Amino acid sequence: MAKLRYAEALNIALREEMTRDPSVFLFGEDIGTYGGVFKVSKGLLEEFGDQRVRDTPISEQALTAMAVSAAMTGTRPVLEIMYADFLPLSLDALVNQASIYEYIWKEKVQMPFVLRTQGGGGAGAGAQHSKALDVLVAHIPGLQVVAPVTPADARGLLKAAIRDPRPVIFLEHKLLYNMRGEVDLDSEGLVEIGKARTVQPGTDVSIFATSKMVIDAEKAAELLAKDGISAEVIDLRSLRPLDLGAIKASIAKTNHAVVVNEGWRFCGYAAELSATIMDHAFDELDAPVERVTLPDMPIPYSETLEASVLPNAEKIAAAAKKTLA
Repeated sequence: MAKLRYAEALNIALREEMTRDPSVFLFGEDIGTYGGVFKVSKGLLEEFGDQRVRDTPISEQALTAMAVSAAMTGTRPVLEIMYADFLPLSLDALVNQASIYEYIWKEKVQMPFVLRTQGGGGAGAGAQHSKALDVLVAHIPGLQVVAPVTPADARGLLKAAIRDPRPVIFLEHKLLYNMRGEVDLDSEGLVEIGKARTVQPGTDVSIFATSKMVIDAEKAAELLAKDGISAEVIDLRSLRPLDLGAIKASIAKTNHAVVVNEGWRFCGYAAELSATIMDHAFDELDAPVERVTLPDMPIPYSETLEASVLPNAEKIAAAAKKTLA
């Protein structure tokens, strides 16, 4: 086992898949000579050359359309969009091409490409560089959306995403890149897309979280334990497809649910997750589902104000107590 940073685990996954499959190539803004704004692609240009690691101009709309075309014609592109805030520029290619071409062409066309991007607040990056737009892409049938939180899952899910024949949106969080964790480099380490992970078992309340919010949920569970409350923390890992089996099994044990997502509250991913729980596990619930999200507002540039609006352990613990009450 190796102790790696999240960014290092992603770098290793890219290197392993590029070595395994010569049709895999990377492109995006500053990913080559600079090694990526978060150094995820550091050293890959020197190792694989500028035909497989390509720096591009700033044009997210054009780049996503290029990824679609490249995937259709037999390669496996991995596109990096520097900030998730710019995903709206990619939506035309995602909504009108990537997500539907397999359907339109009766499965004669495959779309094996990965779009990597990072989002989320907590770094004082302001309203234009701190959004969590998970729901924007998870809303689209035909796209898969994953959001690993541990270095091991970052490596395993990225490898699985690159090998998948369908498009995968790979969501990272800017505060995770320097997080360290154990990674078994002696194994393939593949993580199945659509499989949730039980972070810790519990009996009183289930907390379902995504991305960096999983870490806050773990801290909330520690706070709740001091009050004698046993919280089960579930890392969804995959936003679409969703592991309904894991969600239902957890609620069957605890009969209470809290959902946590860093996106906005209105029409957000937490709203969809709450509705899904009501659709599939209503009979198991003893109280309404509680949501912990970002308020419906831009993220402040001031770090003090930013911290006050972001979901955190204290807000999650309070929501758990509310549903238990």
